[in-house]
Amino acid sequence: MSSTTAGQVIKCRAAVAWEEGKPLAVEEVEVAPPEAGEVRLKILYTSLCHSDLYFWKSKGGRNLLFPRILGHEAAGIVESIGEGVTNLKPGDHVLPVFTGECGECRSCKSEESNLCEVLRLNTDTGVMLSDGKSRFSKDGKPIYHFLGTSTFSEYTVSHAKCVIKINPAAPLDKVCVLSCGICTGLGATLNVAKPKPGSTVAVFGLGAVGLAAAEGARLASASRIIGVDILSSRQEQAKSFGITDFVNPKDHDKPVQQVIVEMTDGGVDRALECTGHVEAAIAAFESVHDGWGVAVLVGLPSSEDEFKTKSINLLYERTVKGTFYGNYKPLSDIPSVVEKYMNKELELEKFITHSIPFSEINKSFDLMLKGESIRCLICMEG
Repeated sequence: MSSTTAGQVIKCRAAVAWEEGKPLAVEEVEVAPPEAGEVRLKILYTSLCHSDLYFWKSKGGRNLLFPRILGHEAAGIVESIGEGVTNLKPGDHVLPVFTGECGECRSCKSEESNLCEVLRLNTDTGVMLSDGKSRFSKDGKPIYHFLGTSTFSEYTVSHAKCVIKINPAAPLDKVCVLSCGICTGLGATLNVAKPKPGSTVAVFGLGAVGLAAAEGARLASASRIIGVDILSSRQEQAKSFGITDFVNPKDHDKPVQQVIVEMTDGGVDRALECTGHVEAAIAAFESVHDGWGVAVLVGLPSSEDEFKTKSINLLYERTVKGTFYGNYKPLSDIPSVVEKYMNKELELEKFITHSIPFSEINKSFDLMLKGESIRCLICMEG
């Protein structure tokens, strides 16, 4: 890649969220060069994740920052690197991610955690770690970052250890979805729930993350995969992700966990909650079989939610676990997930239901709000 822009401020288009819940405005912004430990990326493809919608609607916490450039699920190419960056070079094909892997902290050195103590997800800051400043501006005024990624911009700046170098032969318009939702659901099943062949699995919520969790159960050779969703329109589509049974809680006059327990002679072996609603989390836990059942909570909850269940449910050897990004260490593990796609072990095309040019990015919000899309690919050159 040409380095003629290295060290210079780049003017480019970005979709700016000026106010909570208001349509994004595609306009010209300035992107400063990367500082030490950072890289500047040219984003080629991005997609809308439910977490973008969550914070756009101001449901993510008290410290809500506007104006802000959202976006965290994307693929692109390294344009330039800051001082001290050794893991990347200009021209590398990459996936930026909302969490990192410093390689030095206790979590990074542990085989049991991917919660980097230095670069862990932080939704309450809109500036870079190195100097507490933004790399985005317009008319001399700063625009806040989002999750250290801000991929709704033709160029963005990220911490180098939050950027994954991948196989340059991998199609960026497909593997971009691995930088958040698909790996979150897939890893929740394969790395955390770990269903054995022949297991029964229930997945609560059949959006992108839930369907990825179902895909993980299919890959693990589960014998029965029960999809739970309040939108019956998702039933037919879910079949291609391995869903064998569908339950709409609204169709029953009893708690959905009771429905599932009755369907499965005592409960499923594994359950995955992928909605972020605490009621669904409780239902998922109470739907697993005593003695060995495991429920994994995947969805992004409200910070105020409280998980409540009868303590006897734990005494009878049921387990509840949480997961973050499917327990994948970003830099160490995600390249191998990309290779699973390249080797045709993992299908990604079926997750991408829509494609739009960047200039029409607000359509992706409409599609998600209506429940009509799994993933809407946003092509930055359009």
